[in-house]
Amino acid sequence: MFVMLAGLALSTSQMTDWQQQESAYLKNVRQVTHDFVRAGEGYFSPDGKQIIFQAEEKGENPFYQIFVMDLETGRFRRVSPGVGRTTCAYFRPDGKKIIFASSHLDPNYKAQYAEELKTREEERKSGQRRKYIWAFDEFMDIFEANPDGSELKPLTTAKGYDAEGAYSAEGKRIVFTSQRDGNLELWIMDADGKNPRKLTNAPGCYNGGPFFSPDGKRVVFRADRQKKDELQIHVINSDGTGERKLTEIDGVAWAPYWHPDGKHIIFTAAEHKPGQRPNYDLWLMNVDTGEKTRITFAPGQDVLPVFSPDGKKLMWTSTRDGRMPGAQLFIADFEMPGK
Repeated sequence: MFVMLAGLALSTSQMTDWQQQESAYLKNVRQVTHDFVRAGEGYFSPDGKQIIFQAEEKGENPFYQIFVMDLETGRFRRVSPGVGRTTCAYFRPDGKKIIFASSHLDPNYKAQYAEELKTREEERKSGQRRKYIWAFDEFMDIFEANPDGSELKPLTTAKGYDAEGAYSAEGKRIVFTSQRDGNLELWIMDADGKNPRKLTNAPGCYNGGPFFSPDGKRVVFRADRQKKDELQIHVINSDGTGERKLTEIDGVAWAPYWHPDGKHIIFTAAEHKPGQRPNYDLWLMNVDTGEKTRITFAPGQDVLPVFSPDGKKLMWTSTRDGRMPGAQLFIADFEMPGK
């Protein structure tokens, strides 16, 4: 048996223990981003031939921008404005539009560059890495554009953070995270940005990273309901009823994404132990039974997993063996456990 790992063909006899453990579920693993300081959070186009993702370019801007790549050729182009922060890009199901969140309208975006670069230099000198903190930038709004980045226009204009958006399968709705009422809640709006309505109601908590189920009836998301920053996976009906928690991990569970069968999700999780940096791996869960299977075993970080539209491929953000200077995107053929 041979497996592709980061472009190299490996026989099972050449694999490390963690590669052998993963080989039951992941075949032909390959790295698909190379030309960035770091890259991640990628999503497939509806036909599975392209990906949209965030990445840090080499240059003065230390924050992510949005790129679209053709998987066959590896050619890519930036589709976001190139200034400020961006995140959470997604293809509309017909492939004719994309959405992403951006703070490029912040008049003081360069001051944020300077602050980030200063912090990185302090980290380099001290050898200490900061605790990961997500910036809920008040200038972040959701924008729509053509897949080449043209005809950019805002879909949200409310005061405060609006980001983490994803389309429903029919393309008529977007679920997203908003701070418009003072809390970080989930909202649903029409695909043109009209008719926003609140989905969750958990004041003082973070609710984010939402995705519609393939049939549009449920939304999976992450939330820190019990303890600040200790995220768990939740699911809620798209009419706001029936919310329930899916994970109970002594640490953090986040970045859930639906398998096309509508029965399973894949997510990222790690235990948080005092004095140790957590190591994140990918887990598959049956949403209705709660049955879980660990998918990755690498010594590096494996996060932000997504399935291709046909469910045959898995893409995620990783440092694989832990020695990469910055995370990159990887893709593998996916084997469903038990098949």
